[in-house]
Amino acid sequence: MSGKSEVFLPLSRRSRKAQMTRPLSLGLWAITATVVIISCNYYFDSLSREPYTHSGRIQQLPINAEQILQKCASLRNIPGPEAHFHDREVSDRFEPGTKSTLIKNATIWTGLANGTEIIKGDILLKKGVVRGLGDVPQELFEDDEKNNDLVVIEASGAWVTPGLVDLHTHLGVASAPLLEGAMDVNSPHGPIVPWLRSIDGFNTHDDSFELAIAGGVTTAQVLPGSANAIGGQSFMVKLRRTAERSPSSMILEPPHSLNGTDTGPDGPLRWRHLKQACGENLKQYGTRMDSIWAFRSAYNEARKIKEAQDLYCLKAEAGLWNDIQGSEYPDSFKWEALVDVLRGRVRISNHCYEAVDLDDLVRLSNEFKFHIASFHHASEAYLVPGVLNRTFGGPPAVALFAKTHRYTRETYRGSEFAPRILTDHNISVIMKSDHPLVNSRYLLHEAQQAHYYGLQPHLALTAVTSTPAYAAGVAHRVGVLHEGVDADVVIWDSHPLNLGAIPRQVWIDGIPQLNATSKGLVGETREGKEVQETPLVPTWDEESAATVQYEGLPPLGPNKVISGKVVLKNVKEVWERGDSGVKERWSARPSQGFGTVVLADGEISCVGRDGWCFAAAENADTTIDIHGGMVGPGLMTVGSRLGTEEMGFETSTGPGISFNPYIKNVPKVLEDAGGLVRAADSLKFQTRDALVAHRAGVTYGTSTLGDSVYTLETTFRTGAVHALESGAIVKDITALHVHIVRPFGITGVSVGSQIAALRRLLLSAEDHNTETGHWFHKAAEGAIPLIISVESADIMATLLHLKADIEDQRGSRMHMVFNGATEAHLLAKELAKAKVGVIMLPRQFPLVWDRRRIVAGPPLTNNTAITTLLEHGVVVGISITEPSEAGGIRFDAAWAALESNGRLDKGKTYDLITTNLEKLYGITGWLKLDGALAIYDGGDIFSLSSKVVGVALPKKKTVELF
Repeated sequence: MSGKSEVFLPLSRRSRKAQMTRPLSLGLWAITATVVIISCNYYFDSLSREPYTHSGRIQQLPINAEQILQKCASLRNIPGPEAHFHDREVSDRFEPGTKSTLIKNATIWTGLANGTEIIKGDILLKKGVVRGLGDVPQELFEDDEKNNDLVVIEASGAWVTPGLVDLHTHLGVASAPLLEGAMDVNSPHGPIVPWLRSIDGFNTHDDSFELAIAGGVTTAQVLPGSANAIGGQSFMVKLRRTAERSPSSMILEPPHSLNGTDTGPDGPLRWRHLKQACGENLKQYGTRMDSIWAFRSAYNEARKIKEAQDLYCLKAEAGLWNDIQGSEYPDSFKWEALVDVLRGRVRISNHCYEAVDLDDLVRLSNEFKFHIASFHHASEAYLVPGVLNRTFGGPPAVALFAKTHRYTRETYRGSEFAPRILTDHNISVIMKSDHPLVNSRYLLHEAQQAHYYGLQPHLALTAVTSTPAYAAGVAHRVGVLHEGVDADVVIWDSHPLNLGAIPRQVWIDGIPQLNATSKGLVGETREGKEVQETPLVPTWDEESAATVQYEGLPPLGPNKVISGKVVLKNVKEVWERGDSGVKERWSARPSQGFGTVVLADGEISCVGRDGWCFAAAENADTTIDIHGGMVGPGLMTVGSRLGTEEMGFETSTGPGISFNPYIKNVPKVLEDAGGLVRAADSLKFQTRDALVAHRAGVTYGTSTLGDSVYTLETTFRTGAVHALESGAIVKDITALHVHIVRPFGITGVSVGSQIAALRRLLLSAEDHNTETGHWFHKAAEGAIPLIISVESADIMATLLHLKADIEDQRGSRMHMVFNGATEAHLLAKELAKAKVGVIMLPRQFPLVWDRRRIVAGPPLTNNTAITTLLEHGVVVGISITEPSEAGGIRFDAAWAALESNGRLDKGKTYDLITTNLEKLYGITGWLKLDGALAIYDGGDIFSLSSKVVGVALPKKKTVELF
């Protein structure tokens, strides 16, 4: 239309006029149509070669206008799978030649419906994809069956889950065994390095891959370290080694920014991943204030680039080509990852512990309008759920340890109840490993412990499957089971939340990862309703509420201390120390029901069926129902600095740094060439780790000083208030502890020098009036145990020769014990002959070169190092490395028993954390006289259903109730 109003004439006049002008109109219409067609053709043709007018201005079109417009259109792309992704029949990760697998009669936990969906039926893995679930149509696999390309696995009701997803690891960049040239974790080049990529340092020969798969882990996020505020880009990888054997081929979904592909203006993007950190780890670059400024400065640079891009594209898409003539599309190779963060294309994993740090990053996210997918470690997150809810784009998931707390100020308020508290506030929880800090192989154990401390079972399982997958943006492929996802599946020997659950087979992309029998599975399914159903766990409501009330530092002392008579009702078992180990004193027979234990002044005065202790139970001060629980000897922990420090990385809360005689002469004021120190002089009572251990039934600790070359270890009572309390120090000097280690990097002293020094000291080279001379003389005589921390079988063999030489020259027999001793199984026969005991970790990992020859245990080996040594007659005890681990040693022992395939009964398992340690440290008589007892409610010592509700202390004539 011309824009003028149409003039309407009376019908008669319009009709006559139309008749008169029809021939002329037809001619004009024909001419007009021709002109319009020619003009349109000329206009569209000129778009690529001639100026054109826009808003009255002539615009000069650049030669690459089409590419610019496509680039600008692609800025609106959002990451995610392509349409109908789950309709695919072949995975892009499919390895040709892989047979299809039909798992029959399984109990399938899918990870869907917030972890509540369980399906009974079959599951078909075909061409790297889950093709059927539940009732699988035969037509999906009949061709494979005809062509002998189908493997059938009979699950017989066993549990099947998605492969586990570990959202926080340093697999491949801190690869095992750790070597100087293989540490590609942190960058020294400033706090902001988003242009770095973990895949560029990814070592495909990491020994950890096989071990992690043996724990059911199939997918992991490989993160840069946490020494930088923005440490670089991370990658989600599948852990199986591919036919190509390259790092790139292990990436789950390579982002297009990595491989240079183009999705086009309408294609879906793949998520990118970024590691950020805050707090104490960044102190090499300044204070927290410096760190947040570094963040803000970096994101401001990214924001300026993003705004320039948006303005450039706004003009291009509006046809204002003259305004951008001669200028390139604004981009930065250096900052492009952060620009993508601001465009919502990056999943951020943010290392943060304390409320101050969480609050800082939440404010940062709102200032620059980007989302944080997950906060990691986050020790105080459970105390500030409101802060998390203010995160731009919604609350992040929180990735936690189950029990690794209190080693810094940042972690001091961490709590084992945090996972449950967070989920009660509708915040998603992820359990992670931070491998190699916690071996990724035991990721599921983190979930088991979280469940033990109150996390609901379906959420405990989603915490290591679907929740991390959703947080990483890869749940369309992994972490859940339904048709169309990747064929990453684990079949377990028991319910996955039961302690010691072991994979019988692991499939990644439909490829079995464990060497199996002809049935396709490893080992046997564990029998019994108690191991195939969700484990019952104690109630921790009061403890959880107190944790929040006291902001992570609830009182840990006893709730009540009773002097007098305490009656325990509904007791199932009673154990005691015997001459040859822990033995069962009484247990309820199936037909008898539970019994009664009467404690008088902290000692057992009567035990048996209710009627037997009727008279002894009269006039009780307190009666407690322990619901089928048990009473038994208090446990002992060794191998850590428990009781000598409050926070391991806070020097002011510990004993300080000891003098190293290998590095420089010990000050003359000590008049002791070896600088031998007594751990008892550095004891700190009422540390939180010691009190947590005490409340878990660990009544005794034997501690060393981790940085001291030579230490006189001490044994103390974990619940004591101070050193002057009766029975607080069980034995002032328990053993002489020596470290023999290989140098790492350019520091340290040769092994030969260390052994030469040990030989010299054992041959009384030092004056007996000095600490070093006196106690090494005692060790050479066998009057005190000589505990040697050593890992290598080669060094142990040298030490056995040394022991024999010293004994021949002195005519005495030494009491030598190897601590750590990862490779001791290689010398089991020789150790037994030399009567050298071993104290070791129950679950082994080849962290350094001298630990590389491990016995991995099921499902990789039938034996374990512990069973191998015990079968040869070596006395073995279980140790820990960090004080925070002390409270979990009963579950460590239970795990050792479960991996023994029935070779460790309850008594022998109990010995690993009580009497065997007492023998190795020569304190059997000391602890037998003290005789502390732990009281378990709801089950026995090795059951997830039980918790310690009290400790009886005969020496103090009291019972402490928790």
